Amino acid sequence: MHWNFGDLTSMRYLYCVIVVFGYAVTLIFNGIVITTIKLNRTLHKPMYIFISALCFNGFYGSSSFLPSLFVNLLRKTQTISYTFCLAQLFCIHTYGSIEMSILAVMGYDRYVCICNPLRYNSIMTLSTVFKLILGAYLQPILLFGAHFILTIRLPLCSSEILKIYCDNWSVVRLSCIDTTLNNIFGIFVASITLAVIPLFTFFTYVQIFRVCVKSSTEVRDKAIQTCSPHLISLVSFITDALFEILLYRFVPDKLPYELRVIMSLQILVVPPLLNPFLYGVRMKEIRTKIVELFRNSLKDKSLLV
Repeated sequence: MHWNFGDLTSMRYLYCVIVVFGYAVTLIFNGIVITTIKLNRTLHKPMYIFISALCFNGFYGSSSFLPSLFVNLLRKTQTISYTFCLAQLFCIHTYGSIEMSILAVMGYDRYVCICNPLRYNSIMTLSTVFKLILGAYLQPILLFGAHFILTIRLPLCSSEILKIYCDNWSVVRLSCIDTTLNNIFGIFVASITLAVIPLFTFFTYVQIFRVCVKSSTEVRDKAIQTCSPHLISLVSFITDALFEILLYRFVPDKLPYELRVIMSLQILVVPPLLNPFLYGVRMKEIRTKIVELFRNSLKDKSLLV
């Protein structure tokens, strides 16, 4: 199977540098947030554990795409084996669904904290938190797993992938047989991921804002501080996903090649880059602990000199 990178290969080395830099920044900043939360017991709370899970998913999504993009930019012909193409599409789709599920769980956590503060500690125990995270990972894997089985049964008549990575639709469109069943199940999966789960998440925030309206300014400001990064992540991810799906499915040939590439990259590059800055910079508790971590690291180095 192969891609047509078109004009991208004319500046391949510049794009390689950008890809390596973007991947390194993603790994470093997500890693800093995860490490900071892990090393500070004061951050071993549900909200921060969920943020760690979100950053870890950023690792997963970026690693499923950026290394292969780097390798293919260096090649004269951009190819991928059928097995690796299937592995990539599975990782990319489950990454997106897991992202939505974790954001929904984070919304539920904030709902319990703000709307039922007296019961928060009894509801959001560590056992419950890890069950929610496990569910946020397993539900997308099992749901898309059924869709994936429908895809691998298809015989293919062509080998050119329309995008610069493998996704389910790009493989299904190469099939020699009727794909109605795949399309119907694909709509079902997309509806759960981009409609049912976001609606549940937005409902929790509506309830939060209803409580905030009746609360003091201090409570309202704290709620906005903790909830705004979640909402920004959610809206950003849904917007990227909808544009990517709708534009590629209905008007792919009418879009300029450069725009198609940008839309393909956004959903896989922007959220993993955005999340560490949203939570590491905007949230005071994490930002303070990151500064402390670097100060302690510099002190340890000075003592060794």
